Amino acid sequence: MLKLLHSADWHLGKRLQEYSRLPEQQLVLEEMIAIADREAVDLVLLAGDIFDSFNPSHEAVELLYKTLRRLSKDGKRPVIAISGNHDSTQFISAPDPLARELGILFYSSYEQVVTPGKLDSGLEIKQSSPGFVELKLPHHPFPVRIILAPYANEVLLKTYLGEEDKEAALREVLDKKWNALANQYCDDAGVNLFMGHFFFMREGEKPEAEPESERPILHVGGTQALYTHMIPDSIQYAALGHLHRYHAVDKQPCPVVYSSSPLAYSFSEANQEKQVVLVEVKPNNPAQYHPIALKKGRPLYQKTFSDLADTLTWLEENPYCFVEIIYETATSIDAETRKTIMKAHDGIVNLIPRLTGQQDRDGTGLQAADLGKDMGTLFARFYQSAKGVAPNKEISALFNEIISQNE
Repeated sequence: MLKLLHSADWHLGKRLQEYSRLPEQQLVLEEMIAIADREAVDLVLLAGDIFDSFNPSHEAVELLYKTLRRLSKDGKRPVIAISGNHDSTQFISAPDPLARELGILFYSSYEQVVTPGKLDSGLEIKQSSPGFVELKLPHHPFPVRIILAPYANEVLLKTYLGEEDKEAALREVLDKKWNALANQYCDDAGVNLFMGHFFFMREGEKPEAEPESERPILHVGGTQALYTHMIPDSIQYAALGHLHRYHAVDKQPCPVVYSSSPLAYSFSEANQEKQVVLVEVKPNNPAQYHPIALKKGRPLYQKTFSDLADTLTWLEENPYCFVEIIYETATSIDAETRKTIMKAHDGIVNLIPRLTGQQDRDGTGLQAADLGKDMGTLFARFYQSAKGVAPNKEISALFNEIISQNE
């Protein structure tokens, strides 16, 4: 039986406005290492968005390398990591030759081929092709096959799509690619896995909302969601990244699972329980999996108050958190009240007045509480008020692309 740990969306270096999350990220990654050791995990899958930006800080890079070295137990437990839409493909690929000696494989582009060979740890890379690797782990008689699907932007996808920009082109190409790999390599004699950083859904269902802290995934032709039926039938577990909450998208053709991010990164994730997923699987058998809650790091809360005493009492009772406070008042929050609230807690990210008994006066339908909404939603509301109609798909996609490029 192979035991693997599935995680994603670490977003190392992420900030919550002026607050650095690195100290919390260090704590929760320590917790993850402890879980991997306690559960005697054989393999770790990290499904993209390792960093929060294309140019991560020195501190974020150092935290990654130290964490992966310990997760890999100095080469005894392989770690496979792919890039997400927040990651620079060049930056993720750069340390791969050196990291591989510790059983850490970075994979960031579809033309990449992992060099076969046996490492000092006993891990053997049996065979590889673009988008695929087969491993032989010490103490396991069967091979482990992984179809690798890092996020691909429009430039990278031109390799596969040429000049085409049809809406179905991306799905078509990836479907054929993944099934061709599975047909060639994934028989019943080994464990067959899929790891990707895309927006997956069951065809015909309403797509999951992307987290506000995420850049929307924009694909050629405006295609956002990929479909779970594209995952080959021989795959036993699909480890996904991009959505920040734990979510089992589908059970067919196998468990298709988002593990969640290790911390809440925006107030749209307030009150979410963050998790990693422990998976147990052996050849020619269904995978068994269950999430394990992560307890470290500050939780995020959104709270509404209309009384100063109640506000201060709650803040005193909840010292270790980040909070967005909506304060109901007839006029505005006076300077003394604001000063008292802000001095009472070191984790108040936003203090937003909500004027009671008044409608908004600008005609947009926006209120103070809407400041917590994502930029796409606010743009759509503004466009509706200005033009009298909702923005079409092309305008929304263009706005999201501009926002993505400026983050």
